[in-house]
Amino acid sequence: MRKKYTDEFKAQIVLEIFKEEKSVTQLASEHGIHPTQLTRWKNEAIQNLPSLFTDDRKGVQALKKTYESKIDELYAEVGRLTTQNTWLKKKSGLRVDEK
Repeated sequence: MRKKYTDEFKAQIVLEIFKEEKSVTQLASEHGIHPTQLTRWKNEAIQNLPSLFTDDRKGVQALKKTYESKIDELYAEVGRLTTQNTWLKKKSGLRVDEK
């Protein structure tokens, strides 16, 4: 059975590695984790560090615009279908309830 570690735990261990107060081997034996795994976590943290400082608001704004345009299209489609439905009911002789 594989052990699963939380992101907080991994971050804590990587911070301890960066402090360099103890070696990776010492930390591995203290926490019962293989040193290779700790090295992988450290490398992953180093690789993903630049993404912490990127401005992600542009991506969120683009998603918001896409979402809003899709909503507008759907409302327009509902309006067209409602109009067509009412017209078809009138032409077929079915009773249309006026509100």
